[in-house]
Amino acid sequence: MIQNDGDVTKCQRANTFDRHPFIEWTLPPPLNSGLDLAIKMPSPRTLKTHLPVQMLPPSFWEQNSKIIYVARNAKDCLISYYHFSRMNKMLPDPGTLEEYIEEFMNGRVLWGSWYDHVKGWWDAKEKHPILYLFYEDMKENPKREIQKILKFLEKDLSEEILNKIIYHTSFDIMKENPMANYTTLPSTLMDHSISPFMRKGMPGDWKNHFTVAQNEKFDEDYKKKMAGTTLTFRTEI
Repeated sequence: MIQNDGDVTKCQRANTFDRHPFIEWTLPPPLNSGLDLAIKMPSPRTLKTHLPVQMLPPSFWEQNSKIIYVARNAKDCLISYYHFSRMNKMLPDPGTLEEYIEEFMNGRVLWGSWYDHVKGWWDAKEKHPILYLFYEDMKENPKREIQKILKFLEKDLSEEILNKIIYHTSFDIMKENPMANYTTLPSTLMDHSISPFMRKGMPGDWKNHFTVAQNEKFDEDYKKKMAGTTLTFRTEI
C-alpha cells in the first residue's frame, strides 16, 4: 500500500504472492513460482523471502538492496508455525504440539533455527541497509512502524493516506481480503478448514497452548541459545 500510495484497487489486483514474488517458493503448475515471477518483473521490485541471512543470494548484498526484516517472538512464532504446518499441505505434518516444540527448539523446521535466523539478520543490519522490525511493535503501534518504513523507503505520504494504510493492513481487514489471506489457493495446497492462514495474529497466544512445564523448558533453552546477543523480544503486549 505504501508503494501504491494507498490505492486499494491496485493492491487488490492480484494475490500478494504474485505481486511480491516469494523467491524460494516453488508451486505446482499452473501456479507461478516465485523466482519465475521475480525474473519477469521490472525493477524496482519488492521480493519476499524467509531465507536465513547466510543463504540470501549474493546479488542482494552486491546491489545494496534495501531489506525490511520482520521478527516475531519465538513462542508466538512457534504456535503460529505449528498451525500453519497443519493446514499447509506442502509442509511435513508437524505431529503433536509437544513433538513440534522439540523440533522447533532443535531447529528442525523449514528455514532452520529461529534463534540463528533472528540473530543472523540482527547482526547483518550493522553493515547493510536493513530495517529490523518487530511484529509486537507493529501490533502495538502500527502508525509508528509504518512511519519507520516510509522513512526507510524515502516515501512521503499524507496523514489521510497513512490512516488508510493502517486500516487496510490491519489483521481483521486482511483476514477478509482474498488477495491477502491465501484462500485463492486450492485446498490441496492450503486447507483452511484445518486452520485459517490468518488465524489470530495476536501476541501472547502462546499462553493458550504451552503447559507450565513446556514453558519452563523452553525458557531455559532460550536463555542458552540467545546468550550474548543484544536482541530482545516481548512475548506479549
